Amino acid sequence: MTLVLVGVSALFLGFSASYLYNRFTVGLIPIALPWLFYFNTLILIGSSVTLIQAKKQYLIDDTKKYKLYLWITLGLTVLFLIAQIIAWNQMLAQNISLTSGNMAAYLYLISAIHLAHVIAGIPFLGYHIYVAIKRMVSPVSVLVYFSDEDKKRGLDLLTLYWHFLDGLWIYLVLFFLINYLF
Repeated sequence: MTLVLVGVSALFLGFSASYLYNRFTVGLIPIALPWLFYFNTLILIGSSVTLIQAKKQYLIDDTKKYKLYLWITLGLTVLFLIAQIIAWNQMLAQNISLTSGNMAAYLYLISAIHLAHVIAGIPFLGYHIYVAIKRMVSPVSVLVYFSDEDKKRGLDLLTLYWHFLDGLWIYLVLFFLINYLF
């Protein structure tokens, strides 16, 4: 997981540096973020909170709430995906497309790559939901599920990845906002 997070960090730092290089060497004007980018930040923070709650419920062996918080996390993630597509459509409605210039292309590219990383995390979240539904059917299977170190490790890794993506999104929104303001 460390290699994945370091690699993703390097990718986005490289895009950030390239964005700044193009902005200042050519003198390009940054683009204002659609308001949905800010709303999406709240959605992602909410998904982190619900995943933290799911982990807490896992640790205290509360099956119902564990499953509930996993489902809420998935719902918030899908809401993020939908809102991101709507945000891109808002940009297109303002005649800001991939061909509008380098700044627009960077904004689309960076946000699309972040979206791809969120989509890549969904199967892992879905796996935890699926396994919880299939294996948590009787008191004995619940006990076995909650005492399985592999399940706990998998949930820890999923939570780490989710928080990383949320932190990355906050960085990106702040990066674009600061560039727009200054």
